[in-house]
Amino acid sequence: MVRGTLLRMFSAAASSALCALPVAAQERRAVAAAELPPVTVAAEEQPPKRLARKKPPKNGDLRNHQTAARTGSSTADGGTAGATPAASSSLQPTAASAVRISGKEVNAVPFSRSGEALEVVPGLIVTQHSGEGKANQYFLRGFNLDHGTDLAISVDGMPVNMPTHGHGQGYADINFLIPELIRSVDVRKGPYFADQGDFASAGAVAIDYVNKLPHNIAEMTFASFGYRRALAATSNAVGAGTLLAALEATRYDGPWRSPDDVRKLNGVLRYSQGTATDGLTLTAMAYSNGWNSTDQVAQRAIDHGLVDRLGTLDPTDSGTSSRFSLSGSWAQSGDYGQTNVRAYVVRSDLRLFNDFTYFLDNPVNGDQFSQFDRRSLGGIDARHAFDWRIAGIEAQTRVGVQSRYDDIDVGLFKTEQRSWLSTVRDDRVQEGNVGLWTDTTTRWTDWLRTTVGIREDVFAGHVFSDTPQNSGSAQASMASPKAGIVLGPWYRTEFYANAGYGLHSNDIRGATITVDPNDKVTPLDRVPLLVRSRGAELGLRTKPVEGLTSSLAVFMLDFDSELLFVGDAGTTEPSRPSRRVGIEWTNQYKPLPWMTVDLDVAHSHARFTDFNPAGARIPGAPTWVASGAVTLGGDAGWFGALKARYFGPRPLIEDDSVRSRSSLIFNARAGYIFDNGVRVQLDVLNLFNAQTNQIEYYYLSRLPGEPIEGIADRHVHPAEPLAVRLTMAAKF
Repeated sequence: MVRGTLLRMFSAAASSALCALPVAAQERRAVAAAELPPVTVAAEEQPPKRLARKKPPKNGDLRNHQTAARTGSSTADGGTAGATPAASSSLQPTAASAVRISGKEVNAVPFSRSGEALEVVPGLIVTQHSGEGKANQYFLRGFNLDHGTDLAISVDGMPVNMPTHGHGQGYADINFLIPELIRSVDVRKGPYFADQGDFASAGAVAIDYVNKLPHNIAEMTFASFGYRRALAATSNAVGAGTLLAALEATRYDGPWRSPDDVRKLNGVLRYSQGTATDGLTLTAMAYSNGWNSTDQVAQRAIDHGLVDRLGTLDPTDSGTSSRFSLSGSWAQSGDYGQTNVRAYVVRSDLRLFNDFTYFLDNPVNGDQFSQFDRRSLGGIDARHAFDWRIAGIEAQTRVGVQSRYDDIDVGLFKTEQRSWLSTVRDDRVQEGNVGLWTDTTTRWTDWLRTTVGIREDVFAGHVFSDTPQNSGSAQASMASPKAGIVLGPWYRTEFYANAGYGLHSNDIRGATITVDPNDKVTPLDRVPLLVRSRGAELGLRTKPVEGLTSSLAVFMLDFDSELLFVGDAGTTEPSRPSRRVGIEWTNQYKPLPWMTVDLDVAHSHARFTDFNPAGARIPGAPTWVASGAVTLGGDAGWFGALKARYFGPRPLIEDDSVRSRSSLIFNARAGYIFDNGVRVQLDVLNLFNAQTNQIEYYYLSRLPGEPIEGIADRHVHPAEPLAVRLTMAAKF
């Protein structure tokens, strides 16, 4: 029934949108994306062409001077996809916070886990509160995004976020990422972009892999705490295209008293053919992981000597995860524009055993619970762009459709030492959505261009619950207009203004729930399936001196509600309307060809906007975030890097009476590349052995012998101590 409903909606909407398209432009020009280049689909890439200008600006074009990929320049250089591309003047960002980061920049600095590679995104904190196979914890623009809510992450066009997930709405597990294969990371923040829908209100991070490697890769890493990693990757010509293959294997115990015993296998196989404008790719990915978990621990247990900072209160916490995907992309250009289509199917499984409250709910057997999520999903992203002119004014229009369908088995069970005790809820969910969007970028003068767009999202699904009262269907739709303006360049400076509406989807089980699944009796209110977000941003991007590019963005983001389905309890946790106001300052300076300096600083002011005696602070919302990095070296000889990441204190309760600690962690790298391509590299993580925490929460828990009602306390997961990793690699 759901499939039929979605298909009918898609057909009607798509027909309407296509009928509204204007005829082809009288004068045909090459097509380019308004704010990002076309989807990269081939081993050989061509940079998109921008809308033609009548004459060059008097003060010079800022985009011709943006040589740093972090500050908005394109990474396509017309060469092979595996090469580190040179800057292109063709990219026209439509927001000050929009940025493209090359794969070379991602891998130039040391990081401890694959998810932390995304900390190249200005203002983004990526951390972990449990075992190394669980999705990371994300913080951005004053949001504690939990495991991905409101940060849309995609890899090669495949969405990573999972709706109606067993551990939390928008769960985004990026542990299958192989950083060495990253071609580019495209970052856009705020609900201003018509081609971004659910989970993208705070930001969207699109990761693309290379199609071809400049050299084959073989590397081994040995490190402290039992860390071992092996990677092999190769690409070769096959027929008219290129076949790329990569295999990664990782083992890791960690510094924990109960070893993590991570066992990860990861593989990629990709065939590509043609060019970016006329070509195709077909990619298969496979990932499997198993681990033990040292979850956050009550601070009082550490203070009283029950466990040390690296200990656990339940050594049977653990998890297993797997992900298998097949995706393809196709591009074609012609007299009527540029068409790009991406499609994917994914099979994912996750089982977690966690115990956060110890003996609060069950004084006899303890509070361990198991979460289960198994799903098959598929989707498509199709878009078309064409240029046109009227009265001498040039414009580009894009139209697109995105659709996704998830077939989900999801459950929550009470356990003791991984043995089943009882079922809280066990559901089968069928959920789908369709998004139709269009935008038009118009160049009115040499110093003024505008982008106006609109998006319509339709969500529908059905819940088949083991508690019949919680079964049912839900459907909702929402239209989201967007607009942006760019002024300049003047004196190597452009000014940006953006505004738009967005949305956040809730777990569909919260939209059909009627009774508490724990007792099957207590009535619960249903929540809306979709929640509105609204945002605006003012900013500039400038190059005041040669080699330095800087951007400044002031933003505001409102949510009608931050309702979340709490996977740990199987119920919906109501929240309040909120507003976040902040500023981001991003800089990259290249004083010498072999030296780059990056500095990013972000400040956010996050508050609930309604009145409540409990207070107006948003628990977990970061105020200050900063990072700085210096990278040295070239393609041969000595190289190195030093990175610092500051994560400021956060309120842990609404009245701000309890706050987290701040953290400042340094990572360092030194190495040498020989003329024959052999590389020896030494990374030192947590260089100064900072005794700080990765994450902190404040809630009720109960240790044996404590009052039955429990004790409110700070619960912490420490940062790993100083660790050394030695990598030996060869290119051939």
